[in-house]
Amino acid sequence: MSTVSVWAAFNIKQVALGIYVHQGLIELPDVHNHDAIANIGFIVGENCVAVIDSGGSPAEGEQLKQSIHKITSVPICYVINTHVHPDHIFGNSAFKNLPNIKFIGHKKLGRAMAERGPFYIARSKEQVGVSLTKDDIVAPTMTVENALELDLGGRIIILTAHPTAHTDNDLSVLDKETNTLWLSDLFFIGHLPVLDGSLKGWLVEINKLEKRQFEVVIPGHGPIVRDWPESMQPEKKYLQYLATVIRSKIKQGVFMEDVLQIVSYPDKQQWQLFDDFHKKNLSSAYAELEWED
Repeated sequence: MSTVSVWAAFNIKQVALGIYVHQGLIELPDVHNHDAIANIGFIVGENCVAVIDSGGSPAEGEQLKQSIHKITSVPICYVINTHVHPDHIFGNSAFKNLPNIKFIGHKKLGRAMAERGPFYIARSKEQVGVSLTKDDIVAPTMTVENALELDLGGRIIILTAHPTAHTDNDLSVLDKETNTLWLSDLFFIGHLPVLDGSLKGWLVEINKLEKRQFEVVIPGHGPIVRDWPESMQPEKKYLQYLATVIRSKIKQGVFMEDVLQIVSYPDKQQWQLFDDFHKKNLSSAYAELEWED
């Protein structure tokens, strides 16, 4: 599959008034999809457009930028990155030459980009068929410590910096006008949740979020949902299962290498990419829970 054919299929859908999403593929990143696997998009106000995640490559970022220009003449003011994973940040460079553009992320995002960026760049050509350089690491120029309110012109969005959960630099975006929550990788639909932060912390965030009502919720991977919090339950159930089973195995004195071999999941058929990420999740969760009081 050529790069041209990948981008020819670039789709943008309006999921609420003024909110547009490109739904990524539920696949592992590879040389065919060029890491175009995340849900990315933008919110249009009267004065400003805010991009929410820019994609897995400069080419995907360029496609997103072109799509915005086709839909609206309102200038792009902000590129908001929800966390450090490469499928969400490597389109940033397509936007960095825009006038007065501001890049926004969690207060810990810049450090995470600096730490992980060289590794992402080194593997990019071989893994996803994209040649990245240090210039494609575009760090935030504004950071969020707790919450930040932005006025896009007749439209307020609220950015929330979450405690460590999916990663240690998760950011969500709430559009007040439509009560749409852009939850990104704090929320997976179809794609097995991937733990790169804290299992306990993620469950705490889920418990907080499911007490609130939202009209539309945009996950980092999978289809947009309108049945919150019901749609969150499969993810919550999976993460709770990890915590319960691993705590039990640790108490029994079972070593991590044995846990990786014996712990599956009763409803694993409901998750795509289960075999690709479940053992990683077990390993991360075991390492965290092994030392809890």
